[in-house]
Amino acid sequence: MKAMILAAGMGTRLRPLTDDRPKALVEVAGSALLEITLRRLQQFGVREAIVNVHHFADMVVDYLKKHDNFGMRIEISREEVLLDTGGGLKKAAWFFLEDSRGSDEPFILHNVDVLSTIDFDLMVKFHRQNQSFATLAVQERKTSRYLLFDGRNQLCGRRGGRDQRDEIIRSSTETQALAFSGVHVISPRLLTRLTEDGAFSIVTPYLRLAGEGEKILGFRADEYYWRDLGKPENVEQAAQDVKQKALTF
Repeated sequence: MKAMILAAGMGTRLRPLTDDRPKALVEVAGSALLEITLRRLQQFGVREAIVNVHHFADMVVDYLKKHDNFGMRIEISREEVLLDTGGGLKKAAWFFLEDSRGSDEPFILHNVDVLSTIDFDLMVKFHRQNQSFATLAVQERKTSRYLLFDGRNQLCGRRGGRDQRDEIIRSSTETQALAFSGVHVISPRLLTRLTEDGAFSIVTPYLRLAGEGEKILGFRADEYYWRDLGKPENVEQAAQDVKQKALTF
């Protein structure tokens, strides 16, 4: 199985931790976020991964070389200009299509600054059973931006902005607002439908495709530990979680 780790961002919210390193090399309890993510993916059978880089890109390359790619095949996708989550995936699409031979073997897309105990095996099984274009790990928690799902866990819109206004792209008699967790399982079929160009959020094609009737599903991950490491205080809290054994890696 393959995966992509989104690690190209500037890590602005993590300053001063990212003043001299990329966010992928910020450490929690002595381990770099990139290592934690790679080892988690390895536990679930991922043997090949691609990592996008931009801020202090060479430091990531050198780090992986120093650690012999953690025993994996790892490719680097350099972004001279930041392409956001969707543009970054589109640039790296070749990695998932190179030997597909018509296969629809799903892959994992994972933010480097997210720690969780989400069961990837269950998530991939859910994705396959439903023959989804993309499956998104979601939770019921507070956030500034929500995705909206109907009673069958299908994406039908989003909620955000100062007024928290709903944008509905697929009619539904009931919707639930859930927080996205930065972990996706994606079918290679989706890659050929990315018509957006340049820098764009992956949520943009998700909403467009859902509006066209394709299955973009939510996988409920409420029972799992999850933490966004976008701020220094969140990194400190994650280290405490490790100390208290609320999180292991």
